[in-house]
Amino acid sequence: MAETILIVDDDPVQRRLLEAMATRFGYAVITAEGGDAAVAAVTAPDARIDCMVLDLVMPDLDGYGVLERMRDAGVSIPVIVQTAHGGIDKVVSAMRAGASDFVVKPVGAERLQVSLRNALSTSALETEFQRLKRSRAGTLSFKDIVTRNARMQQVLRTAEKASASLIPVLVEGESGVGKELIARAIHGSGERRAKPFVAVNCGAIPENLVESTLFGHEKGSFTGATEKHLGKFAEASGGTLFLDEVGELPPAAQVKLLRAIQEGQVDPVGGKKPVKVDVRIISATNRNLIADVTNGRFREDLYYRLAVFPITVPPLRERTEDIAELVRHFLVRFAAEEGKRIRAVAADALGVLNAHPWPGNVRQLENAIFRAVVLADGDEIGAAEFPQLGHQPARMVAPAIVPTPEEAPQPLRAAAPMILDEPTPPAPPASGDALSLTDAAGHVRPLEEIETETIRFAIAHYRGQMSEVARRLRIGRSTLYRKLDEIGLSTGEPRDASENVASE
Repeated sequence: MAETILIVDDDPVQRRLLEAMATRFGYAVITAEGGDAAVAAVTAPDARIDCMVLDLVMPDLDGYGVLERMRDAGVSIPVIVQTAHGGIDKVVSAMRAGASDFVVKPVGAERLQVSLRNALSTSALETEFQRLKRSRAGTLSFKDIVTRNARMQQVLRTAEKASASLIPVLVEGESGVGKELIARAIHGSGERRAKPFVAVNCGAIPENLVESTLFGHEKGSFTGATEKHLGKFAEASGGTLFLDEVGELPPAAQVKLLRAIQEGQVDPVGGKKPVKVDVRIISATNRNLIADVTNGRFREDLYYRLAVFPITVPPLRERTEDIAELVRHFLVRFAAEEGKRIRAVAADALGVLNAHPWPGNVRQLENAIFRAVVLADGDEIGAAEFPQLGHQPARMVAPAIVPTPEEAPQPLRAAAPMILDEPTPPAPPASGDALSLTDAAGHVRPLEEIETETIRFAIAHYRGQMSEVARRLRIGRSTLYRKLDEIGLSTGEPRDASENVASE
């Protein structure tokens, strides 16, 4: 989605000229014929204005008055002021009032384009710097989350309500959608924002160290325990504990976690008495915990303790209007980090990015932009900087296969299945709903094709969790990755223990 420019001028001819030029540059344009209308536009609750071109001399509320009201309202978008009477005093006054640039009427197309580009780039870099600063300080807010998708905005409004209390929150969604970012925004918008935010990836802790990591241990409690360790609960006391990939916890740790949440105290390994803790619990998972409860893999009582306030984050492929916004967000950061003056992403490149299904979600998009910035030689990123996207399947979704009773969603307390004397033949699958073993001519399909389709379905079905895919297919992970390389299929996920770490 293109940046939105607000043009404010009481002269209709000037408004139309500026609107035509800005539109030709690729921006979305809205206009206002006076200062009052401009203030109303930028202070509206749903305002999405990225830059303003403001005439200084207008009847009623002039440009200086607009800048003053914007400052009082806390609106910090870049403003390019213009007037027919140039002079150093005008420049100084406008800059002191909050303008980012100054042009003299009638402004040429090239001068306006440079001013808009510079103002937007500077604003984006400053916004990104402030966002990173707030993230490190633990004061990240929901306004720092980049989105223009209506469904995602509803998710943020729901999460904002949760931040006003200490209710346990479960953030659900595919790997890479930004579950930890939601958790940090909840913490940063709540009353505990000045206290610690401690994140722990439950899926990355060795099973024999889970209890020690979460609840701590005493010196000498086991081999290698050379000193006392507080544990994540104690570290987060007074603040928020974020349990990422909580569905990966082993059964023994689930029991102790349930008791810690219920009693507000933990039992360190080797400790003689429990330790009181005061933490706000936010957990996240990319698994279907309801199915895990049904299958006995996850405790039902723990699930209901964690999922008091569930929030589901939609995948990136369902909010494609966010792609352009996220691209600009990542481009500013990586260009600054790499010391490159990259001003934009070309239209053909943006088309490639919008068409891609992004099975790895926001994390995969972030990595793709990082790679493109490194590859880019000029001041613009084109489609050539995304060669890896052209070799991936159009969508990581296979034809739906009728699930086995073990995998099919069931009620938590389902009745026992009826036992029949004679086996009941399966119902014939609907067209397009089953994995076909024959081709259009009625011949058996090659084994390689069937295997490829099965692997694609498994990756989509288990949301890119490669450990789970390998376990269900009953093959080793190295074998799975070898087969992916053979068929030219990439998931966009890292191939190590950190593949389930939430993306910001």
